[in-house]
Amino acid sequence: MTDADADGIRVASPAGRWVVLTTVLGSSMALLDSTVVNVALPRIGKDLGADLAGLQWTVNAYTLTLAGLILLGGALGDRFGRRRVFVLGVIWFAVASLLCGIAPNAATLVLARALQGIGGALLTPGSLAIIQASFHPDDRARAVGLWSGLGGVGAAVGPFLGGWLVDGPGWRWVFFINLPIAAVCVPVATRQVPESRDPRAHGRFDVLGAALAALALALITYALIEVPEQGASALVVGAAVGGVVLAAAFVRVERHRADPMVPPSIFASRQFTSVNIVTVCVYAALGGFFFLSAIQLQVVAGYSALGAGAALLPTTVLMLLFSASSGEIGRRIGPRIPLTVGSLLAAAGMLLMLRVGPGASYPLDVLPAVLVLGVGLVSLVAPLTASVLAAVETGRAGLASGVNNAAARAAGLLAVAALPLLAGMGPEAYRDAGEFASTFRRAMPICAGLLVAGAVIAWWSLRKVSKPGPEQQLACTMHCGVVAPPLEPEPESRHT
Repeated sequence: MTDADADGIRVASPAGRWVVLTTVLGSSMALLDSTVVNVALPRIGKDLGADLAGLQWTVNAYTLTLAGLILLGGALGDRFGRRRVFVLGVIWFAVASLLCGIAPNAATLVLARALQGIGGALLTPGSLAIIQASFHPDDRARAVGLWSGLGGVGAAVGPFLGGWLVDGPGWRWVFFINLPIAAVCVPVATRQVPESRDPRAHGRFDVLGAALAALALALITYALIEVPEQGASALVVGAAVGGVVLAAAFVRVERHRADPMVPPSIFASRQFTSVNIVTVCVYAALGGFFFLSAIQLQVVAGYSALGAGAALLPTTVLMLLFSASSGEIGRRIGPRIPLTVGSLLAAAGMLLMLRVGPGASYPLDVLPAVLVLGVGLVSLVAPLTASVLAAVETGRAGLASGVNNAAARAAGLLAVAALPLLAGMGPEAYRDAGEFASTFRRAMPICAGLLVAGAVIAWWSLRKVSKPGPEQQLACTMHCGVVAPPLEPEPESRHT
């Protein structure tokens, strides 16, 4: 084996650099879309004649399939080869991106976004699983550090790139930009990345569980998005009831399967359950905030797409610079104080966004809000993930991280669906600056209230937690070291 010893590749070797490059390119595709699509929403709505529900589905179709299938995607990589599934995911994602870019109407765009989510569920867990499987144990932390740092640069560049594309060649290039990335990633992965599998992976895949979870989320999301326009119609009520029934069926199936996707026994830990509830509160608030703020800055405050993307950049920069230090502080003092204080600070940042209106000054109105929000997220995100991983034995760290990641994405999905309903936004609200501004003022306190609820749960339910071991610390770095919303689940193999 060239450039490697019996235990794996070294980071400093040519092979190691190729593996890092490949994983960064693959994960950057999904990361870029998560950071730039929100900025493009007003222009997408105008060009395709979409109402607010169409914009919600543009975001949620991707999140829906990604959240519902990401655990299954990781299991497929363990069984059939991580490189193989990763490459398939990159190709799938690129083809779906092409369909997004040429979509003639909103319905086609939503369908293509759902296909993108499937590709994301295949490539997302694979990028870090490849690092875990390929590198020498002594070099894994360094490899993940390189991945996180380069990914952080991509997260920082994303809003500028997205805004420039929307204001320049057009919003369709937000999706077309994935094609050259994939064109480089696929041949490099095929030639330079070693294949790996988990020899312990056996049994049947929990396809039924994944399908039930995705369908339950889809029906509930549909009911929440459509009720403002259709009211309590038979279709909306039927979707809501069907979603609840399928969710109950998912719980029942997972309790009785020999190899469940989400083993109920993992929730026997009070800390694991509590931290996942806090995760739902936090990422529901963040999902709603980032969805609505990008529209508020453009429609109400009059910012360009580039200006709106750049306006929220300080939050990403703070996360990039200080999350590692925050994780170390959380390791020393436990998660209770960081989760409580961080949630309250993030809530304060969202309330400060109420100052953003027509003609808002960036240094006086927008910047204080995003700085306070960023400080709250720095205090919160890394200890949140570390406490999830410390709540389970090391052998289940990958499963715990994947469950937490799926919970976070599902929370953001439901928030984007429910928040306009709760705030009283009509189907055409984003076309009218006055109407959107008034509903935005009702939405931000709801987001802040979710964070306060998370703070209360954290303070009440979390006491002292044991220090995470090396693998758990590594998983924390992988899971939350770059930017919110959370990144890929930790790649440790799990029993499927």
